[in-house]
Amino acid sequence: MKNSITSLLILLSSFSFAQNYTPTPENLKARQQFQDAKFGLFIHWGLSSMLGAGEWVMHNRNIQATDYKRLLEAFYPAQFNADEWVTVAKNAGMRYIVFISRHHDGFSNWDTKYSDWKITNTPYGKDVLRQLADACKRQGMKLGLYYSTLDWFREDYPHESGRTGKGTGRTGTGNYASYLGFMKNQLTELLTNYGPIMSIWLDGHWDQTNPEGHADRTSRIDWRYEELYGLIHRLQPACLIGNNHHLSPFPGEDFQLFEKDLPGQNKNGLSFQEVSNAMPLETCETMNNSWGYNITDKQYKSTKTIIDYLVRAAGVNANLLLNVGPMPSGKIQPEFLDTLKKVGAWTKQYGNTLYSTRGKIIADQEWGVVVGTPTGQYVHVLACPADGVILLPNWAGAVSAIQLFENSEPLRFKQTAAGMQIFLDPHCNNNKEDLILVVKPTLAKK
Repeated sequence: MKNSITSLLILLSSFSFAQNYTPTPENLKARQQFQDAKFGLFIHWGLSSMLGAGEWVMHNRNIQATDYKRLLEAFYPAQFNADEWVTVAKNAGMRYIVFISRHHDGFSNWDTKYSDWKITNTPYGKDVLRQLADACKRQGMKLGLYYSTLDWFREDYPHESGRTGKGTGRTGTGNYASYLGFMKNQLTELLTNYGPIMSIWLDGHWDQTNPEGHADRTSRIDWRYEELYGLIHRLQPACLIGNNHHLSPFPGEDFQLFEKDLPGQNKNGLSFQEVSNAMPLETCETMNNSWGYNITDKQYKSTKTIIDYLVRAAGVNANLLLNVGPMPSGKIQPEFLDTLKKVGAWTKQYGNTLYSTRGKIIADQEWGVVVGTPTGQYVHVLACPADGVILLPNWAGAVSAIQLFENSEPLRFKQTAAGMQIFLDPHCNNNKEDLILVVKPTLAKK
């Protein structure tokens, strides 16, 4: 009977939280700014980079915590320069950064008072988050923080019911009340001591559920998100909460995350959730096949692949959070820098056809997407059809002109019952780059 009463109280608490969460005006404004930004830099980095095998190396190799802790005595990212990281993001056309404050190995990249397992206890001894927050402030870059709700290091995390980190040597019993208090204390530090934080990007919920695609994804523990989310919103009302749980949004969240898939796609087996029409969307993707530094991963995505992904994300109203995994030295590897420089050349020339636009004007097409502002639309042709003609299906509204964005050259078009036909020859034959068109609506007479 006691367990039934406890379950009822938890249910009522969650229901109350669902009913009571109303985003503040500051939060709603931040959501709009987030949607306007379109492009961000994800940075997976920390102690794990020393092993050069990705951020899951502790789990993948079943490294016990006592052995993994030896890395603490050797971590010295002598070439870390926060201003260089921010400049790389700005030059690539990115409008925000999301930095790994703490990943699943539990290592904190800031001078936390609540754990000795932190960067200021390495020979390097400096608070990298402080440096990054200050650099973002100097350069006008918004900063979000990734925070893992999963921990392979701590004994009080409910590791018995988790799916990962089974080989790290823990033999005790988890205590979620203790672990929840720890997370609250750390989140309070992050949201109190480092200035305005654009977002808290949570990850790890799936450790306590069946794998993605299973009919039952119920969590084996009560995460008490009403407490975590309530704390975050009290400390910084404008801070946006996203949770990479691979489920439909929970009450209290402010944007929906997708991992390595565009909203509505599920090529990687993680995205079975419905796409929200009520909140901003974001997809995250890697520049090779790894999140954290992986010394053997040479599967680098081309510049066109990244630009096309950015454009297609905008077409479905999503931001692209593009990841780099810096080396243990603190430097971003040159292969990433070279590609980001080329992406930056594109955003410098064409970024205004994406920033502050909204998508879902027409369904995603094989040839590309359409995004727009209240005064006009941009047609991004990413793959020219063989016949040089594209169709904007079910196009509504009169059009006065359609031009090439690059030089305002007029293009031939025809409105039919099926939609708007645009004739791209000879540009499809002569231009190997993506084409961007400007659709100018006919203005109503006053």
